Amino acid sequence: MAKLTENTINFMGVRRLASFGSLTAVILSIIILAINGLNLGLDFTGGTSIEFAYEKAPSLDEVRQTLDDAGYKEFVVQNFGDEKSVLVRLRQDFDDKLAENMADDLRANGAKVDMVRAEFVGSQVGDELKESSGLGMLLALFVVLVYVGMRFQFKFGVASVLPLAHDVIVVLGVFSLFQWTFDLSVLAALLAVIGYSLNDTIIVADRIRENFRKLRTGNSEEIINHSITETMSRTLNTSGTTLVVLLALFLLGGEAIHNFSIALLIGILVGTYSSIYVAANLLIMMGVSREDLVVPAKEGAAGQQAEEEEPPEWLNRM
Repeated sequence: MAKLTENTINFMGVRRLASFGSLTAVILSIIILAINGLNLGLDFTGGTSIEFAYEKAPSLDEVRQTLDDAGYKEFVVQNFGDEKSVLVRLRQDFDDKLAENMADDLRANGAKVDMVRAEFVGSQVGDELKESSGLGMLLALFVVLVYVGMRFQFKFGVASVLPLAHDVIVVLGVFSLFQWTFDLSVLAALLAVIGYSLNDTIIVADRIRENFRKLRTGNSEEIINHSITETMSRTLNTSGTTLVVLLALFLLGGEAIHNFSIALLIGILVGTYSSIYVAANLLIMMGVSREDLVVPAKEGAAGQQAEEEEPPEWLNRM
């Protein structure tokens, strides 16, 4: 029979403080979003896109500096197709002379540049993107709630979805506070954060369920502490290696994925925290107990509790 060990870390000993911190972070994020809003990128607001072809591959940093010195505001510069093709997107209405003037400004430092095409993307497309992305995120959270509720138990479903909402709101709050550009790459990062945080939460929830069935001593808080302690090495290894990769992207990835890597960095840190202190906290607040996870008795075994399931072999190695 499995027993609690003396090496169990008392994570839930600070659960009230963690609850206060999480609630404060969510409320502040909502207030900041209500006041500042999001600094939506060209993907959502619309603007002008101009493609240039260089004779030799230019430095994107030099192109950005040239446009900045020429007085252009709120623009994005990135390669398009190959290193000699540069796409400039800026939040400005289309003008016949805009592309020609920009080409002249880029030629001012001696570069050989040809304007390939110029087009305007209306705000209606941006409005459709905002609506579709919001509905897609809500649908994803609903599907997670249904799946986890069926796979484990309804309390586990709620304790898995609310941390995901917590993570998204906090990341959005940070972007609103610093007015970092929110574009499609950041939206993709948010969806990745949801997937990462959900995976982490499911691992912890699965171990909690198994320990409720295996352990015959200890209350709910002690069993949850024991379960989190058992999965902690896996959590630290996964989060640590992920953060190393994201730091490399942030430092070396360039302007095109700068905000993408920032969103993931914040999301992974917040998601790791929420899978422990938000999800487990909610389980305790909802009064999860052995009765919620008891295995139904087999026929012909009246008065005898069904033999507990053994945890999957891959989970024991974590």
